[in-house]
Amino acid sequence: MAPRLIHREDPDVSATIRAILEREGVGIRVDATCIRVAKRGCDIVVGVDCTAGALEIQGLHLLVAVGRRPNTDDLGLDRAGIGRDDHGYIIVDDQLRTNVPGVWALGDCNGRGAFTHTAYNDFEIVAANLLGNDRRRLSDRIPAYALYTDPPLGRAGLTEDQARCSGKRALIGTRPMARVGRAVEKGETEGFMKVLVDADNKQILGAAILGTGGDEVIHGILDVMYTKAPYSVLQRSVPIHPTVSELLPTLLGDLHPL
Repeated sequence: MAPRLIHREDPDVSATIRAILEREGVGIRVDATCIRVAKRGCDIVVGVDCTAGALEIQGLHLLVAVGRRPNTDDLGLDRAGIGRDDHGYIIVDDQLRTNVPGVWALGDCNGRGAFTHTAYNDFEIVAANLLGNDRRRLSDRIPAYALYTDPPLGRAGLTEDQARCSGKRALIGTRPMARVGRAVEKGETEGFMKVLVDADNKQILGAAILGTGGDEVIHGILDVMYTKAPYSVLQRSVPIHPTVSELLPTLLGDLHPL
């Protein structure tokens, strides 16, 4: 299988984003090992060992993105007896308690989200448990995020890969953005919609909307997922025309086995 540009996304999502970027003139090389970096006049030259393509890439700037690590080394966690995992994240339970009574860990340091919206939800979970006698839990949270490419990707719940691995009998529906009236009117028809449904309990398992307004439209699906209502509730809704969201009922009306 060819390496994906975005490894956590399904192959079709990753491939479409790659195609969009390439049409905008972005050169993409995957599965490349950097073997040297050097200056050549005002330019930076990166030598790469690849299965295809030129062995050198030349440009004005070099950005190296090597992932994240939590800034927990200088917090004195060892003296407090607070446990961390092998990556340095503070270990928490389903209510964000650490192994030390009276100590909770919120946000990026616990490795349970790494988004602004998940960090704020961490606060809500801890505040509810501490002050509201409301046993809110991390496991109640549905994974959701946006990838701000142009057009954006809105994601919620399981990917297609995860649905296959879950053992659930899943249904899938897809629709190209070129069939969405609002996208056509705006001249932004790149991308597609995809939704996954549990064939047994009829609940929505996940969705990806790569297209104009995808970061907003995904919330219509996410809200139904939180209610645990069957997908037919959304399918039978009457959305406003002309919007991207009005195609969600149509998308859910064209489900077939994954």
